Amino acid sequence: MLYKNIKEAFFLERPNRFIAEVLVDGIKERVHVKNTGRCKELLIPGVKIYLEESDKEERKTRYDLVMVEKGDRLINMDSQSPNEAAYWFAKAGGLGFAPTLVKREVKFQNSRFDFYIEENEKRYFMEVKGVTLEEDGVVRFPDAPSERAIKHVEELIQATNLGYEAIILFVIQMGDVLHFEPNWVTQRKFGEVLQRAEEAGVRILAYDCIVSRENMVLHNSVKVELNLPHKDQTK
Repeated sequence: MLYKNIKEAFFLERPNRFIAEVLVDGIKERVHVKNTGRCKELLIPGVKIYLEESDKEERKTRYDLVMVEKGDRLINMDSQSPNEAAYWFAKAGGLGFAPTLVKREVKFQNSRFDFYIEENEKRYFMEVKGVTLEEDGVVRFPDAPSERAIKHVEELIQATNLGYEAIILFVIQMGDVLHFEPNWVTQRKFGEVLQRAEEAGVRILAYDCIVSRENMVLHNSVKVELNLPHKDQTK
């Protein structure tokens, strides 16, 4: 995901999921937020953020909020960047094989998967999820309950039953993390469906990213921990 016309700013408040009030060049400005997740641990009043200036004159907002600083980390908040980074990663053989075809947004039964991939005779469906929630080096998904995310995993299980290979790729929109795990506290059902998916043969992958003001690219494989944390076993 390549960016241009990046400007530093400071976050003030978020009136709704799509809009933020920020301070840029000393002027209060309303900008578009390219992530509809809660992101409450990221968008704290006064935090430094990064905006991409749009070149579309007809837009109501001049900037998109695409990155935020959290301590010494630069975190990408653009909900479009995980799929873009995953596309080039897959094309380059990052998934462990050289694809002969990579297509975006492909219909499967009554819905769509992010990618359809072919490797000679093998056929894959892949769903991509961006991850921005981090605490003490542990990253989790989702940051808010998502029935849609559960549905996507269930459909990947269905795809494996029909003879397809299936992958769910968690793109961690930051670097230097310890491991990935489902957000058991926020949505236990998502963790449980991930466990069922792994048992059904769905490959569950997580990669961190190199995030800069100009780009975000997948980098290192991150350990996926699907076991329910011990402290939550009795809940």
